[in-house]
Amino acid sequence: MAKAVNYHTIEALRNQCRKRIPNVAFQYLASGTEKEKALDSNKSQFDSIQFVPKFCLGEKIADLKTTFLNQEFSSPIGIAPVGLTGLIWPNAEQYLLKVADKSGIPFCLSTVATCRPEDIDSLNQMSSKSKWFQLYPPKDLDILDSLLTRVKNSGFSTLVVTVDIPAPSRRERSKHAGLNMPLKFSPKLILDGLLHIKWTVATIKHGLPRLKTVESYANNNSLRFVSKFVGNRLGGVVDWEYIELIRSKWKGPMVLKGVLHPYDALKAKEVGCDSVYVSNHGGRQFDGGVFPIKQLMEIRKLVGPEYPLIYDSGIRSGLDIMKAIYAGADFVFVGRPFMYGVGAFQESGAQQVLSILEDQLRNNMMQMGIETVAELKSLDDDQVVLT
Repeated sequence: MAKAVNYHTIEALRNQCRKRIPNVAFQYLASGTEKEKALDSNKSQFDSIQFVPKFCLGEKIADLKTTFLNQEFSSPIGIAPVGLTGLIWPNAEQYLLKVADKSGIPFCLSTVATCRPEDIDSLNQMSSKSKWFQLYPPKDLDILDSLLTRVKNSGFSTLVVTVDIPAPSRRERSKHAGLNMPLKFSPKLILDGLLHIKWTVATIKHGLPRLKTVESYANNNSLRFVSKFVGNRLGGVVDWEYIELIRSKWKGPMVLKGVLHPYDALKAKEVGCDSVYVSNHGGRQFDGGVFPIKQLMEIRKLVGPEYPLIYDSGIRSGLDIMKAIYAGADFVFVGRPFMYGVGAFQESGAQQVLSILEDQLRNNMMQMGIETVAELKSLDDDQVVLT
């Protein structure tokens, strides 16, 4: 019987995930938008950074421990927010939080995930430092107040406000695969379900995925109705006055997510955001954008060496994480790979993803004679080649 520990790369777990979940679920997870140039370049952009190792440095032991936003984590790796997680596997959020909590890293729950903050709170003994919440800013301020209260009362420590959604993403590939809200049980989808019987049984047991956090505000639990509610009432264009309002209401650490322009990062710093999260939404929103890793470098130059920066988009290995940290990140969040692990082997698959990433990061640091994550940020110029 296949086990997660028998898979040693993210790509291998991705392939196993593709076999174990229906095509419509996999395409939702894997797709970008339009020609998917941003999706492809997110992965290839790391080729522009190469390292030149120095040897005969004596014994080196890499330590991944990282302090970020005044909290200590076992490594500089977090689990990024993903929407409609239950489509990949029921209870995906609980699996991910358990892995994060026992491993000493953060997990970020999306506003449009398929479980509520209160459901996460019911997992007793979970550390608040592992519980982050990603907010799609609602147009209704009463909903904003309600969400912030619910998140605080459920023990979440850090708020991640997402701003890179001025319009809904098209995500044509997932639509071609048959993704509708709610799922329509066409003969093709029924056959796909029968071919992935473990996923189907788990889904029947737990119910079709619903956007449970927001459905109470829509006064309707129909996924189609709630999805339209999300599109009309959550996210969209926000301004700096609104960001300052959220900052005044949330008393814990607050991160601004989806930033690519250096002056947006500087403005976020000025209005009191504790960190900026550099990301292009995994290539799922805008296919005409620049390489996020290049923007990370520019943002670091402008905000200075001390301001905390997070990076995600395109991370598929520990070496990618190492390059992102060199480019200016203090912490790296990873999305699709953890979901590949959940789709393949549920909790053990997510744990294996983290083990792979940490082992690769640790190994590559030792290849470079680096013992701490902080040393990655101060490599000599002759140890890095940028192309």
